[in-house]
Amino acid sequence: MKSAAVYDESKIKTLSSLEHIRLRTGMYIGRLGDGSNLDDGIYVLLKEIVDNSVDEFIMGYGNRIIVEIKDKRVRVRDFGRGIPLGKVIECVSLINTGAKYNDDVFQFSVGLNGVGTKAVNALSSFFRVVSFREGKYFEAIFERGVLQTKKQGKAPKERDGSYFEFIPDYDIFDEYQFHDDFVEQRLWNYAYLNKGLVLEYNKKRIESKNGLLDLLYAEVAEGALYEIIHAGVERVEFSFTHTNNYGETYFSFVNGQYTSDGGTHQSAFREGILKGINEFYKKSYSGVDVREGLTGAISVKLKNPVFESQTKNKLGNTEIRGWIVNSVREAVVDHLHRDKITAGKLENKIGSNEKLRKELNVVKKEAREAAKKIALKIPNLKDCKLHLNNGTKGEDTMIFVTEGQSATGSIVSARDPHTQAIFSLRGKPLNVFGKNRTALYKNEEFFNMMMALGIENDIDDLRYGKIILATDADYDGFHIRNLLLTFFLNYFEELVVAGRVYILETPLFRVRNKTEIRYCYSAKERDEALGEIKGAEVTRFKGLGEISPREFGQFIGEDMRAIRVGVKSIKGIQETLEFYMGKNTPERRDYIMENLI
Repeated sequence: MKSAAVYDESKIKTLSSLEHIRLRTGMYIGRLGDGSNLDDGIYVLLKEIVDNSVDEFIMGYGNRIIVEIKDKRVRVRDFGRGIPLGKVIECVSLINTGAKYNDDVFQFSVGLNGVGTKAVNALSSFFRVVSFREGKYFEAIFERGVLQTKKQGKAPKERDGSYFEFIPDYDIFDEYQFHDDFVEQRLWNYAYLNKGLVLEYNKKRIESKNGLLDLLYAEVAEGALYEIIHAGVERVEFSFTHTNNYGETYFSFVNGQYTSDGGTHQSAFREGILKGINEFYKKSYSGVDVREGLTGAISVKLKNPVFESQTKNKLGNTEIRGWIVNSVREAVVDHLHRDKITAGKLENKIGSNEKLRKELNVVKKEAREAAKKIALKIPNLKDCKLHLNNGTKGEDTMIFVTEGQSATGSIVSARDPHTQAIFSLRGKPLNVFGKNRTALYKNEEFFNMMMALGIENDIDDLRYGKIILATDADYDGFHIRNLLLTFFLNYFEELVVAGRVYILETPLFRVRNKTEIRYCYSAKERDEALGEIKGAEVTRFKGLGEISPREFGQFIGEDMRAIRVGVKSIKGIQETLEFYMGKNTPERRDYIMENLI
């Protein structure tokens, strides 16, 4: 038996703030990643710097921000007030140091914890800051958070403001790359939320004249069923319209921070829309009928926002609900009184939703009765003990959607039964593109899967934090994955937008000799392993069922590789699905022929 380690005073460690940021990076910037996902850490580093520049604009100083990324080196220049010259080093290196605690200087800032710029500094192999104020400058250069040089002097030709330059540390971010579309998407959000602010990215101008009206138009384009309703009062701005898509989609922001998980401001927005519509039409429509197909955006400014995590994805302030509900309600009533055409189209959409819901309820009832006859429990579901509604622990729950019993067998034996559930498909599911929602409830496989996920009635009843598609890495597996993605994007796009849907990556190869085993996820990794492991043999995994349960545990444990499914814009979803999953067309045939390997 292995002897227990001695636990005494020598085992107690005190980390400096710099050491803590580098050791517990996820606490400060969320996931690391390589830049292939919008939420990867390198984009959070950029955001933390740009946030400071935007805060200057919000306070009335500087309406232009220049961003340049070249060869993984990021440069940001603003024309705000600049950091006070005597405090430059402290402001970028000492946690809990900054002016964001002072309401006189920053009233509506998202960076309230004095951490952001310090985290960028600590996680960069090179970090340079220059502050310009009243014809003078102060410059400091750091490496991995440690000061290297500092200097100051006169700069009579430079306008007031701040300049930041950094290179994310290769020791933290492995083989990363900035993608222009992700950077531009973040910068466009800043523009939509700050009318009058001009951002330049690699010489490209990014500017919004109409705020959230522009954001929503960019998302739905010609898909809007009526003119987008847009209003703004002192501390809240919102816009919304309906499309023919299923479900509801929201883009919510607090002090310029995108809250991907919503929060109290988003729920108050939804309630305000419902109350305003019912007041105007003098009806008592249900929330389901009013919100089906709705796409909306809301931005609020708060002096003391309370977020539910360091990464600020969900707002927790409860005291704001009342005034947001009333502001939205009054604006909706006012707009509908002034725009009779929109009022008529909106009423037609709600009536159509109501009619379809009643038809769907009949089909749902028949499906539930049929399911009861099959079994008392959901077929092909191996459930876990915890679920999404079990507080903070619920966010760690996940369900693997697999193909066939062989893959299911490996995962069942290797999973954590507390947080990991499995639903196994019996074969290739139905291609649901172009089919109405009643088709889902008449399809036994999809109905069972919806019951397993808890979304057969409402996505608010979702039972797991993550939905992970675990299909084989072959052509049949890719086809099944596409059919499942079509299902989610067609009927439950809000789950995808909210970051709930993932694709499991499992190794394609095992390279081993008598002393070493290495699992490889690509041909490149395989070739590198063969060059480093002498006398190695290679095994190609064609399906998940070929990986033994003993091996599989590590691929769904702490080191699991799960790629989040993301969409750049919801307006392109239907067009993309039409091309890949719709009827065969000459265009798709030509595309396949041109891209065959």
